[in-house]
Amino acid sequence: MTKKDPAELYWYAAYTKSRTEKKILERLTENGFEAYLPIQRKRRQWSDRLKWVEEPLIKSYIFIRVNEKQYYDAINTPGLVCYVTFEGKAAPIPDWQIDLLKKLLNEGAEMEVSGERFAPGEKIIVVKGTLVGMQGEMVEYRGRKKVLVRLGSTGTNILITVNLDLIEKE
Repeated sequence: MTKKDPAELYWYAAYTKSRTEKKILERLTENGFEAYLPIQRKRRQWSDRLKWVEEPLIKSYIFIRVNEKQYYDAINTPGLVCYVTFEGKAAPIPDWQIDLLKKLLNEGAEMEVSGERFAPGEKIIVVKGTLVGMQGEMVEYRGRKKVLVRLGSTGTNILITVNLDLIEKE
């Protein structure tokens, strides 16, 4: 954990037990912790019907905003496995990355999560539209060009479809 102001709140990504994300979100909020679970609506086909379902955007992940004192109390919530760590330490996620994820989901941006690692590509910046100022890199994925936003500490890639008229080389 980063040693800064012990009272300051930082976002951390935490692993959850499989398919328990919503229940853990409920437990965390009941215990007074600020937590965020990005949810996306998807259409699912069953043998007899189509149905809209809400599922976590990033499976087995939840984001928790805690200070140094709350850090260990939060991870002891039943169903949480551990914080996402790099070089043995939980890596704080900047507030702007969580805010961007919330904004994209609220605006209904077409997103797809991939655990695949991409080679660094051409750097771009969004110059028009609601995502103006967003920076990322262009990747070719399943035949469509998308802006790749890396959630810094999670090791997960979020692919966002953006009209090519809205972007330029950085």
